[in-house]
Amino acid sequence: MAIYDAANPIAGYEAFYVGLAARLSASSIIDIGCGTGLLTCALARRGHRMTGVEPSAAMLDRARHRRDGTHVNWIGGDMASLTETRADLAIMTGHVAQFFLDDTSWHAALSAIHAALGPGGHIAFESRNPLAQPWATAGTAGHADWPSHAARRRVDDPVAGPVEWWVQSLEANGERARYQIHYRFEVSGEELVSVNELRFRTKQGLGQSLSRAGFAVQDIYGDWDGQPVGDASPELIFVAARL
Repeated sequence: MAIYDAANPIAGYEAFYVGLAARLSASSIIDIGCGTGLLTCALARRGHRMTGVEPSAAMLDRARHRRDGTHVNWIGGDMASLTETRADLAIMTGHVAQFFLDDTSWHAALSAIHAALGPGGHIAFESRNPLAQPWATAGTAGHADWPSHAARRRVDDPVAGPVEWWVQSLEANGERARYQIHYRFEVSGEELVSVNELRFRTKQGLGQSLSRAGFAVQDIYGDWDGQPVGDASPELIFVAARL
């Protein structure tokens, strides 16, 4: 939590979501799984009426104290908390979509988002492309956002100081992958490890799930520069309209 912002910068995708919000003329936006609110507040500064939804109380507390945090409606919880919220656009960034491991929870999330969007509303999110197999490359040369032990990433946190971090794959089973994230604090020499599991849904599977939830897919991109999806594309970036 202490180095979350340093290890998870929004620079890679901020311009995409800012541009999308402007292109769709989205007055109100729901940021689902907003974390510490970096992108939420960046969009609020651009005049969008923002709602940030986050289950982690610690992250939400940091978000509330961020610059422009007072201009955001912060909700502690999950999609079930959106019953009184209406918006033009819902976004899930930071690969939040991959944390829905089973189809039941994923469909429930999409259905709740559909209900929270007004007529003509849109949903946008990204999921790592399973064809690129980042869990396999994490043990060798590394992946764009999955650095390996041999190709560690180094960040400078304003509080913790320099930190090295890398990913170690544990198990891949079908569309699921378990992995460890290692953080080594250079000042103290301490190393922390977190275990995570993600769902790597296919392009076809994501499209079908959106359709079942009442969305029509409009665009699918393979990276943040808007290039089309290919086998080696790092991302599956979906933009879909509410029907």
